Amino acid sequence: MRSAWALLFALALAAVVIATGEWAHEAARSSQHSLAERSRARLIVAGVLRRLVDAETAQRGYLLTGRREHLAPYRDADADVLRGLAEVREHFSGDAASAEALETLNRGARKRLAELATTIAMRDAGDARWMALLVADGGRATMDGARAAARRLMALEDERIDAERAVIDAALDRGRVVVHATTLLALIGFVFLLRKQRALAAAQREQARLQDARETERRDVARRLHDDLGAMFTAAKLDMTRLKRAWPEAATRAAGERLAHLDSMLDDGVALKRRLIETLSPAALHHLGLRAAIEFLVADFRRRSGIAVALDAREVALAEPARIVVYRLVQECLHNLQRHAGAGSAGVVLRPEQGEALVRVCDDGRGFDPARVPPERHGLLELRQRIAALGGRLEVRSAPGRGTRIEAHLPLAANPRSP
Repeated sequence: MRSAWALLFALALAAVVIATGEWAHEAARSSQHSLAERSRARLIVAGVLRRLVDAETAQRGYLLTGRREHLAPYRDADADVLRGLAEVREHFSGDAASAEALETLNRGARKRLAELATTIAMRDAGDARWMALLVADGGRATMDGARAAARRLMALEDERIDAERAVIDAALDRGRVVVHATTLLALIGFVFLLRKQRALAAAQREQARLQDARETERRDVARRLHDDLGAMFTAAKLDMTRLKRAWPEAATRAAGERLAHLDSMLDDGVALKRRLIETLSPAALHHLGLRAAIEFLVADFRRRSGIAVALDAREVALAEPARIVVYRLVQECLHNLQRHAGAGSAGVVLRPEQGEALVRVCDDGRGFDPARVPPERHGLLELRQRIAALGGRLEVRSAPGRGTRIEAHLPLAANPRSP
């Protein structure tokens, strides 16, 4: 349940981060576009004033010198002013706050251009009144009015530019807050995950310690069985041998059959004792090594079950805890194979592969759904945890009607202790 809530919280957090990031990006992009447009409009207004001044300068140069080359800059400035006024009108179209200043600038600039054109025409026609107009400087008031209107428009754009910058700053601040909050939550989540991983690692170490203790106890029990039951069965077999030798030939046939049956039961008891000892603590594993222990285990399984098992066992360099886990894994798989699989054949592989020890047990039995393993069949789960504690991994592949394939990968030991 906690995992589901954690997943929902992570998804909600991701959605908030994405939505906030997209909103901040869109707001910043829109403001940047508007900021660029307003900066351009401001430059156009300033350009209209500058070109008006250029037109006045060119007009005065022509009037005072009579040189026609001064008219080329005037005509260029005249065209630029008209084009700039059109662009300014388009930019401020529908803007009530700038309507009055826009009209004043448009009327003043056009009036000033008309005044300049009039004096030039009078100079061209030889009308001496152009001199009086030039000296009187009557166009100053018109120019001052246009200049004041242009300044009001530029001031208005400056205010709006500042507002757009404030929007961009606010979007960046919100984005920064979201990023910081997400980073903090991610850090908190990482801390909890780290604590959980540490707790899991501690639990795995504790489980490994308990498994080692269990293996030690099994070895002690096996030793006691070997010593105590072995002595008892040996003494019983000796007594049985003496009894057979001392039994008179005239004894009844029924008594002889009972003695033979008792002798057979003692042999079965000795065999059971050996199997119990091998199950608890395989002597071959501790004295001959993992490969030999697997070979003995598979051979005994073939003999008892009658199932054909192909064996490919090679020497692998593993530490003693890993060797015990591998032996228990093969033992558990063969046990499940005999009881549940209904297989006709199986295969066991033990070999080094790509720097790891590969253990594989497969069969052609009825298979099962790994997601629906009964709780009582927890042997593989314990082995998975033990393998994980040793730095390995266990894979179970099976499906109903398709057999079973169990693979374990364990890291090889640099300096394994010899068996």
